[in-house]
Formats: sequence, C-alpha cells, structure tokens
Amino acid sequence: MAYSRIASGSDSEGSGRGSERTRKVLLGIGFWVQGFRCFPWMGVNFFLKDSLGVDSSTLQILQNSANFPMVAKPFYGIISDSFYISGQHRLPYIALGAFLQAVSWLVLALFSPSSISFFAITICLLIGNLGASISEVANDAIVAEIGKQSSSSSKNAQSHPSGEVQSFVWMASSLGGVLGNILVGIAMNRFSPQAMFLVFGIIVSLQYLITVFIKESSLGLPKAPPNPRIRNQLSELLVVLQKPEISYSILWFAASYAVIPALTGTMFYYQTQYLRIESSVLGISKVFGQVAMLLWGVVYNSHLKSISPRKLIPAIQASMAVFMVSDMLFVKGVYRTMGIPDSLYVVIFSGFLEVLYFFKILPFSVLMAQLCPPGCEGSIMAVLMSAIALAFIVSGYLGVALSSFLMVTGNDFSGLPYALMIQAASTLVPLCWSSCIPDGFKLKMN
Repeated sequence: MAYSRIASGSDSEGSGRGSERTRKVLLGIGFWVQGFRCFPWMGVNFFLKDSLGVDSSTLQILQNSANFPMVAKPFYGIISDSFYISGQHRLPYIALGAFLQAVSWLVLALFSPSSISFFAITICLLIGNLGASISEVANDAIVAEIGKQSSSSSKNAQSHPSGEVQSFVWMASSLGGVLGNILVGIAMNRFSPQAMFLVFGIIVSLQYLITVFIKESSLGLPKAPPNPRIRNQLSELLVVLQKPEISYSILWFAASYAVIPALTGTMFYYQTQYLRIESSVLGISKVFGQVAMLLWGVVYNSHLKSISPRKLIPAIQASMAVFMVSDMLFVKGVYRTMGIPDSLYVVIFSGFLEVLYFFKILPFSVLMAQLCPPGCEGSIMAVLMSAIALAFIVSGYLGVALSSFLMVTGNDFSGLPYALMIQAASTLVPLCWSSCIPDGFKLKMN
C-alpha cells in the first residue's frame, strides 16, 4: 500500500508537470500572438495614412471604433462560462477567436489599396478584434482559474506563487510585442502592408490548428458544473459585481484611463508628418517599450508584488503624468535645444510612455484574480477587460475632441503642447479617489 501511494503520488506529480507544460504552451502562444498584433496594426496605420490618405482624427477614430467588440467581453465571458462545446468551455472559444482573426487579416491581405474601401477595412478590423476579444476572454479566464488555484492551495502556492502565472503571460505578450515591433521596422521598408497582414493571418491560422489539437482536460483546470444556466451565471455575476471591493476597483481602473484624452493618432502624425521620423525608428521605439514591459513583468514578480496595489497603481498613474509633461517639452523643442535628437527621444521616452499606460494592468489583474470567486473567472475578467476597452474608446474620442478644439491637425501642431498639458492634468485626477483600490494585504488577511 505504501508503494501504491508512492506510485500514485508520482503519477499525479507527473500529470501535474504535464498539465503545467501544456498550459504554458497554450497560454504562451495565445499571449504571444496577442502581443504580436502590433505588427499588422502598424501596417494598418501606414496603410491608412499613405495609401488611403486619411487624416489624424479619422485614423484615431478608426483605431478606437475598431475596439468596440472588446466592450462585449462580459457577454463572451458568460457564454464561455455557461456553454460547453464537446465538454470544453475554454479552448473552443480560443480556436473560434483565432479563426475569425485569420479570416479578417487574410481577406485584408488579398485586396490591393485601389480595390478596398475604407468601410471594408473597418469591417475586417472589427471582425479581427471580435476574434481577438473572444480568444483573450478565454485565455484570461484560464489565467484567473490557475491564479485562483495558486492562491487557495498551499501545495500549488509553493510551486506557483500568486502572480507567477500573470507574470508569465505578461512576459509572453511582451516578447510577442518585441518581435512584432522589430519586424515592423524591417517590413515597412521592404514589404507592403498587405504582406504584413498575410504574415499575421498565417500566424493566427497556426494558433487555430495548435489549439484544436489540445484537449482541455490536459490543462488540469478546476472542475466546474457542466453547462450552468446562463441566467444563473448572470445572477451570480451581478451578485459578485455588487461587492464594493470589486465594483469600485473596476470603476476606478476604467475611469483612470477614460478621463485621459488620448493623442495617439495626433502624435503618430506629428512624428511621421512633421518630424519625418522613419518607420524603422518607430519600430525601434516600440521595441524599447516592449522590452520595458518585459522587464516590468520580471521586476514586478521578483520585487514589487508584495507592495500594496493601493500604493503601486497610483504611483504608476502619477508617473504617466510626468512623462506627458516631458512630451510637452519635447514638442516645444526644449530637448532639441539641449542637443537631444528627436529620434532618440522618440525611441526612449515616447516608447516608454506608450507602454507605461499598461504597467498598472499587471498588479491590478493579480488583485482581481484574488478577488474573483470560483466559477465566475471568465465573466469577471471579461468585465474588467471590457471596462478597459470602453475606457480606451472614450479616451480616444476625448483626444479627437481635444485636438479639434485646439485646432491640431495633420499640418498644424501649434496647439499640441496645450493638449499635452491638459492630458497630463487629466491623468492626475483619478488619484483623488485612489482609496477605491483595495489593500492587497488586508485581502489576504481576511
């Protein structure tokens, strides 16, 4: 009997290692592809600007409007939690999302600029983001389930400390972003945007094939009741969202993005139209940003995850405002007079600010994984991602309105320093109610 217990323990340990490897393959590919999406999207920016001749406001409106499928993430999360396909409720949705992305990007790759309309491009981008959002919801739910196992099981906590899974997928996404942005600088000078769309379409097609051949039972996820009613799932979600520590946290986090008028389209035109920054330099800038994101995942997992989210997240928010003031000085030519080349500033400071927006997502996702009750992981994480997507859309529209009010156009950037100062001031506003963020230490004690 002692031998059988040892053998059983050995089998379960081997099974656990196998499940861990399979999860890392699945999540590593999924989040790597998610980070690599910057590759075709940079092609979209130059395609719209150079081939179709759209202005900066139109570009930014399209960038943000294409994210509307992301707002419906709670619906995808409820569907994923409630409806099983062949006994599985995560992997079929990842495969569906990859399939939709493959179709949309391959269609874009097949048409020349003269034969495709702005409306057709918008539809394809909406379908692509619909697929991406479905896949992200299922991937986020798997991460939340694993994170819940890690924080609730002392045995798993020794091998998978709280926050380790989130850091792993964060780094996988960052690696995808690093490679994508390195290739952007090369591809934009040698290939057409359609070739970039084709490459990404092939990549997500491979993701689809890999996902199809993985069985969900091999992931070692916690058992859930088969086919729970969608009405029950909605009721449970509403009950969970009534908890102040969850609802207030999500509202604050979304508002911390929504109140900031985004100027991404305007800055893209300022750098490429006015400063004549090469696409390769923009690619290097984004690589620098993605490397910073990768290092942030390592540093957070090693040194910062013990810091209370109520202290860490507002500190990141304040840092964003500081870099926005730096952008204002850059536009006014202060750094140029100090002998700092425009391209160097774009690579280091602009690249870092672009990803600094996302730094607070990592500690906040760890916090939400701790708060998320069993059975609602997909729905709660989907609500969070939906709130963030809606906040970015609102932020983008506010940025277009601000640029229009200050008469900042693709040819006139005289009002851009004032827009950046307003942006920096808006970033500091959410700090006034940062007490809405729960204290992670108190949560663990309770």
